[in-house]
Amino acid sequence: MFRTTISLPELGLIAGTRGIAGAGIGLLIADRIAPAQRRAIGWTLLAVGLLTTIPLAAQVFLSRETDCDKERKRQLTAKPEEAYAGAM
Repeated sequence: MFRTTISLPELGLIAGTRGIAGAGIGLLIADRIAPAQRRAIGWTLLAVGLLTTIPLAAQVFLSRETDCDKERKRQLTAKPEEAYAGAM
């Protein structure tokens, strides 16, 4: 099983980038603004949203760890008496 820990600021950044991309898509399909201006703003927002999502997604996926990794890390950082107590 994989576990991923995301801090609140990271979650806010991810939600913000998704919101920007969504706003860009919304502008692209809307018809309330002049078409040329709407397309320019829409494509810009969509591009910014997608491009800023890539490093955030990479950070989240690269920080995943399995239960075995977590146990191994705990054993490496534990005091000797704690490491032997877990083995019994």
